[in-house]
Amino acid sequence: MQCHRIEELIELLKPVWLAHNNLNLAQMLTQLADEAGFDGKLSDLTDDVLIYHLKMRGAAKDAMIPGIQKDCEDDFKSALLKARGIQS
Repeated sequence: MQCHRIEELIELLKPVWLAHNNLNLAQMLTQLADEAGFDGKLSDLTDDVLIYHLKMRGAAKDAMIPGIQKDCEDDFKSALLKARGIQS
């Protein structure tokens, strides 16, 4: 894992953990995994699942995932032209 991913995860995790300061780290990670719908072993939980869940936690169910929104096109024609290198 790269340093910026560790820093991002800690930055996102800190306010949530402070709000639930009665939990230890394993309990906090288990709670976040359950919220995210992760049903595997805790040892298989990836940093991506945690990061995206923490970023989207509290957002509307139909909210755009951060990182995807910048690539989103309003209509198919614009997306196709952009993919072909033709700007409309």
